[in-house]
Amino acid sequence: MWWQDFLWGFWNGFSAWIVLIVHVFGGWERFPFYNAARGGNWYDLGFLLGAGSPFLGIFGGNKSSSHRRD
Repeated sequence: MWWQDFLWGFWNGFSAWIVLIVHVFGGWERFPFYNAARGGNWYDLGFLLGAGSPFLGIFGGNKSSSHRRD
């Protein structure tokens, strides 16, 4: 089903930052950074959204606090 691939992609993308850091230091070889067996359009979309989601809050934060109200 398409939504299962999308959710798996989102979860793998969201956790990819942690897995990437652990892979750099030589751990968790059995956990892939990207699941090529599930690869497809919906998985890829979920992966991209999941991998980008930690940064959406940082760059799209509330900028009205920097404006002074008179």
